[in-house]
Amino acid sequence: MQGTHQSEEALDTNTDLTELTADIVAAHVANNSVAIGDVGNLIQLVYSTLSSLGKDPGDALTPKTPLVPVRASVKPDFIVCMECGRKQKTLKRHLQTAHGMTPDQYRSDYGLPDTYPMTAPNYSEQRKALAKTHNLGRKPKNSVSAKEPKATRPRRRLSIKS
Repeated sequence: MQGTHQSEEALDTNTDLTELTADIVAAHVANNSVAIGDVGNLIQLVYSTLSSLGKDPGDALTPKTPLVPVRASVKPDFIVCMECGRKQKTLKRHLQTAHGMTPDQYRSDYGLPDTYPMTAPNYSEQRKALAKTHNLGRKPKNSVSAKEPKATRPRRRLSIKS
């Protein structure tokens, strides 16, 4: 019976938060001009802010527990995502699409240094070699636009003697 009582309390709290969110957003929209596309973001922001009010702020400062140890997350051919455990060559796009986070947020969530790689070491070397073979990042040695045009003498007029 207690489990049912707790779930009812959670449902009541959820309903209260939803009602509060609706009231706050309605008041804001009534008194301010808000684009239609921004209303959803506003609702989400207000709801998440209200739901986090009762939580301990110290919880946000403690690093998350990774699914794999930090040392085991970087291998030569892949990097393991500590959020979901997937093996990736690059983490940046995966973090944004699958988890909605930036590399900086990811590093701070797990207490990682700024030097923690977002790409697998072998993949980085592969891309580096490819860039070198195509001379990417280098200025061309003999550029046509870099040469100055040759100075030409003005043409002499031929004088016709009559």
